[in-house]
Amino acid sequence: MASLQTPSVRHLAWLCHSPQLINDTLSFRPSEYLPHNLTGTLRDWDSDAANAPEVLSAPPHYRLGLYVEQLYECLLRDILGWDVIARNLPIRSAGITLGELDFVVQNPVTGNNEHHEIAIKFYLGYVAPKKADRAPDNLNVRWYGPNARDRLDIKSQRMLQAQSQRCQLPETIETLSALDIRTPPISRIFMPGYLFYPVDRRLTAPSSADPEHARGQWLTLAQARQQTDLANWVVLRKPHWIAPWVQRGAPDKNELKSALEEIETTTTPRLFALLSQDRESNLWQEAERFFVVPESWPER
Repeated sequence: MASLQTPSVRHLAWLCHSPQLINDTLSFRPSEYLPHNLTGTLRDWDSDAANAPEVLSAPPHYRLGLYVEQLYECLLRDILGWDVIARNLPIRSAGITLGELDFVVQNPVTGNNEHHEIAIKFYLGYVAPKKADRAPDNLNVRWYGPNARDRLDIKSQRMLQAQSQRCQLPETIETLSALDIRTPPISRIFMPGYLFYPVDRRLTAPSSADPEHARGQWLTLAQARQQTDLANWVVLRKPHWIAPWVQRGAPDKNELKSALEEIETTTTPRLFALLSQDRESNLWQEAERFFVVPESWPER
């Protein structure tokens, strides 16, 4: 993956193989359907943008979720060869939008239509203050998103019990019928992402996540400024939260300083990567990633 120079192609390759944050029977795993020539295809697209799907050469959408949807459609259609029948299909009742179906696709292996709900998520494990002196840490762990309004357990429940069940609504069946689309008998969820563990303590991984999930560490701004390897840190800005980062030049110390100051002035968490230089290619490649949060996180 590190040899792919086009960021969007590297992001797509990561989506093809990334373990998920919800390990459930409903989870869709693209790796089960990938063609044997995937590596060659990705390298061709990386070296010749003219022959690649348009989304891989277009400017990425500024909203990470929509960008991932575009890449997911490319994965389904251009890599797996599945038909994408509908995307972001609104379901309404009496003029009120009840929700959307992210994707309705046809699986050529089974011949069935499928409903796919997707999301990419990043959660930080936080040990909440104990309500009882003897309560073990694992009973007090909450996995928060960087903005702390999002939580892994809440999102997982919503994906499994609400979003993936929308095809069973009478309004959904009616909407699909009006479009001459067979109601999918199968719903799947796809939620790759990263879990970040506190740098100063050990936490048990959440049981709901794939054991091989992508991971990093998180630390406070004060802890970050005490790190001895800051010279090799770079800030990661969306959409480069996806997939390991690669760059040709050495890390920029001034950019790092500005990013750390942003955390202090805006009280907004930032994502960073620790880079190491590969001796053969001379590329600077991500070795580990860190979320740095203000001292007040997750409180507002």
